[in-house]
Amino acid sequence: MLAVVVLAGVLAQFAYAPLALKSVPMEFTLQPGSSLSSVAVQLHAQGVTPDRWRFRLLARALGKASRIKAGHYTLGHALTPLALLDKLTQGEVSTREIVFIEGWTFQQMRDALDAHPSVRHETTGLSAAAIMDKLGLKTDQPEGLFFPAKYYIDPGKSDLSILHRAYETMQQHLDTEWAARAPGLPYDTPYQALIMASIIEKETAVASERALIAAIFINRLRINMRLQTDPSVIYGLGDTYDGNLRKRDLQTDTPYNTYTRAGLPPTPIAMPGLDSIHAALHPARSEALYFVAKGDGSHQFSDTLEEHNRAVARYQKNGN
Repeated sequence: MLAVVVLAGVLAQFAYAPLALKSVPMEFTLQPGSSLSSVAVQLHAQGVTPDRWRFRLLARALGKASRIKAGHYTLGHALTPLALLDKLTQGEVSTREIVFIEGWTFQQMRDALDAHPSVRHETTGLSAAAIMDKLGLKTDQPEGLFFPAKYYIDPGKSDLSILHRAYETMQQHLDTEWAARAPGLPYDTPYQALIMASIIEKETAVASERALIAAIFINRLRINMRLQTDPSVIYGLGDTYDGNLRKRDLQTDTPYNTYTRAGLPPTPIAMPGLDSIHAALHPARSEALYFVAKGDGSHQFSDTLEEHNRAVARYQKNGN
């Protein structure tokens, strides 16, 4: 009985005394499938608890030995072993975030996944087509199919699962916008609208201009005028693009050269955000066919070629 009383006193003192953490915040990970003994070893090895045996005894005494959950945890302040045990049994794991930016290409998305320390990398070395196959998607063209947003992830989450979530999110947004689209648009499929949205995304960062730029490209499609959009040409140049778009680039035919080929390019050229998707399916009412950059991030829009040439002279040729 004396031994039991002494042991109870030791455990009580341990349970209510704040842990002496090496640093705050303190991060640690408990591996899936760990037994209580293994959990105690991991906590001690990562500097969370001062020894292994007292935490193990406390968990058994409180009947929580089998309720500890694996995951990545963050301790924002020194807490007692009792509070720590509550945290571990409630599974208050830390989440991380990864952000995919509107206008990124699929390769930029992959680079972000590969560089994220909390992501489990299952796509390293795989081709784009192989990744799409692992996702169960019947296409080898991933460009534009994933929704740009901030995603919260549990440490150790597979990059494939994150890609799958981003794909499903894009499909949900695209389906919703397609169902409510304006009448008479020159798209046969939601995918064609996604291609247009990606062009809009790359043409302007000014949200208020997107619907008008959509109208211009749609007006061009309706009269069989070539889209003549530089971002699509640049995408087609791939790694050969050095930041300077030359006349010869506009004259070099590729599937993405909208100066040499009519209609939409074969795939999206980037990840469009929701505003660009909405603009592609709800364009402004306008007869405009032309636009030119003003140099401040915005554009001048024109209905006729004559007006456009004057705008080009003003904004691109110093008024001469």
